[in-house]
Amino acid sequence: MRFSVNLASEPFRRDRAMAVASSVIAGLLVVTFGLLVYLIITERQQKRDVLEATAQAEAQLAKMSADQMQHEATMRKSENADVLERSVFLNSLIARKGVSWTRMFGDLESVLPHNVRLISIRQQTDPRNHVQLEMVVGSQSVEPVITLLKNLEESKMFGNPTMPTSLPPSQSEPLYRFRLSVNYAQQF
Repeated sequence: MRFSVNLASEPFRRDRAMAVASSVIAGLLVVTFGLLVYLIITERQQKRDVLEATAQAEAQLAKMSADQMQHEATMRKSENADVLERSVFLNSLIARKGVSWTRMFGDLESVLPHNVRLISIRQQTDPRNHVQLEMVVGSQSVEPVITLLKNLEESKMFGNPTMPTSLPPSQSEPLYRFRLSVNYAQQF
């Protein structure tokens, strides 16, 4: 058998490189598809785990809420009212006493310039146990009070101060008086 090949009508083509490149790309696509399928399955499992954990947490929260309501109902009984009032009163006293006045005056001493006089101070505690100091300070000029405000702002123990009122000197009081309000976070 003889085959006649006419090179002019069927020229030589280089299809091998194209076939290899196409098979490499197809292989990469198959690997990428497999990776995506794996990620989808893993994500579905994680979602299932999160839903189970959420359901458990919600069940635990419902149980705790029921227990709390039961305890509150017990505390609201007439025979327990005195104990509840007394515990609220004692807890408020403990929260107020939680701030050491000695340490607070030491902290104030570290920020108070030598030519500013502390005239009065009052402590207030909010329900979240944040302490706010209401102070009246006096000075013969305004500049030392400005220094005090800067020192309070730079201190880690005090928040940003506010100065709602000020009074100029009078015949009976030779000092400028400033009312300051500042948050205080005592370091233990």
